[in-house]
Amino acid sequence: MTTIGLIGSGHIGSALARLAVAAGHEVVLSNSRGPETLSDLVAELGPLARAATAEEAAAAGEIVVVTVPFTAYRKVPVEPLRGKVVIDTNNYYHERDGHIPELDDESTTVSEMLQEHLPGSKVVKAFNNINFAHLAELPRPAGSPERSAIPIAGDDAAAKEQVTAFIDSIGYDVVDAGPLAEGWRYQRDTAAYGTVYVTPGTTYPDWTAQPAPVAVVEEALAAARRYGDM
Repeated sequence: MTTIGLIGSGHIGSALARLAVAAGHEVVLSNSRGPETLSDLVAELGPLARAATAEEAAAAGEIVVVTVPFTAYRKVPVEPLRGKVVIDTNNYYHERDGHIPELDDESTTVSEMLQEHLPGSKVVKAFNNINFAHLAELPRPAGSPERSAIPIAGDDAAAKEQVTAFIDSIGYDVVDAGPLAEGWRYQRDTAAYGTVYVTPGTTYPDWTAQPAPVAVVEEALAAARRYGDM
């Protein structure tokens, strides 16, 4: 059993909390509005869950998930995360976040910027490329032919092993996309972003989930192109 801290408890954070509790992990939830606003979710999740401040969730988690709008990443507490494994679920949407030159010109990536903000932490990019509803629907037991895969990227091999074990425990295989700098391969508008988990012919908001096994995710990652190459 691992304690999972969550900085952000929106759609992805809540979905991950439910999967983690179902797998027997403890979760410590936080958001920008305060622990008292999470009482309903904590009650739903049961005794393995509690609400806290972002600093408390960061301190409590053995693995900490940062799942906030990208513009808020500089508010993520630094010192409580020193030495810890941090899962980054974030995406850059210039329509929401405003234009960020180093992301627009692709000289860096979202997760590399979070890593720079958290120099003492070990950032692994995961869960940014799957819709929260599909994340909740697609877990399967290990060995199932319908088991989906989640891509990860990171610069620390041991951290990726920890994240892989967590992802396996909640019902997914893993495809290692390489170092953080390769996280662009499953950022917004790439072949591995979202649609690999969507049944062909269905459209938002009525799209339905389909399994995306390792081979499918690997193929999508290989097909990824930079914005400037599209």
